[in-house]
Amino acid sequence: MSKAASDRILVTPSSYTKSQYLYIQEIGTLKSLEPHISQRKNLDSYLFFLVLDGCGTITFQGVSYSMQAGDCVWLNCVEPYSHESSEDSPWSLMWVHFNGFQAKSFYRLYKEREGPVVYTPPELSPYTELIKTLYRLQQQKEAFSDLFSHKYLTDLITQIFADAFYPASAPVPEKLLNVRQYIEQHHAEKLTLDGLSEHFFISKYHLLREYQRLFGSTITNDLNTKRLSHAKSLLRFSNESVENIALTCGFQNASYFIKVFKRYENLTPLAYRKKW
Repeated sequence: MSKAASDRILVTPSSYTKSQYLYIQEIGTLKSLEPHISQRKNLDSYLFFLVLDGCGTITFQGVSYSMQAGDCVWLNCVEPYSHESSEDSPWSLMWVHFNGFQAKSFYRLYKEREGPVVYTPPELSPYTELIKTLYRLQQQKEAFSDLFSHKYLTDLITQIFADAFYPASAPVPEKLLNVRQYIEQHHAEKLTLDGLSEHFFISKYHLLREYQRLFGSTITNDLNTKRLSHAKSLLRFSNESVENIALTCGFQNASYFIKVFKRYENLTPLAYRKKW
């Protein structure tokens, strides 16, 4: 007797699709008919699934998580994992296995930012609509289905990041927003981590960690990008010298400005001025 009723599509992408896009390996829905355990490891795939109704348990890297209707999970299937439907309330799932040259870097960023294994978004409809659209694309397989699938898989990952890191119930603390605004307004001045920590009465280690977690960038990187954006405007729309621009934008000297500019833009300030 079947332990689950499933509706799935297995996909065999072309070599071009594998090299250029995010691509689907398998997609579908499942309704458990009785409790059973599905286990895998060393699978070169990324799995996203959501619980439509019922409940169950997922175990990832030796840690078990209870899941119920409305919960989502995103896994790297190279790591050992298993999932089991509840006996009392068997679950229904929608899922997609996918991969692609960008998938690893997206997932690595998610884990570096301490993204949760299981999370509960404000609503499931954005996910269910995306998976339904992806499913239809695999059914129809028209000329640009792979390109559109890449687009919707990117939308899915974006939705995961939005809901996992910025849930409606957890707004960004006002103090961290004030720090970010202060950096925007005072980027041309001499700013240091110690100075920001003292000004806002925050431990510098807490400030470093929370700023990067909430905004996805370090304070140093944000400060440099603000300064460089200002510098690029002056390079394009003024006749100011590189030395004056460096000092105006908050860099300690022209040589350091040139070094930072080349690191971000891969060309010197004067070469940038000439090209633009």
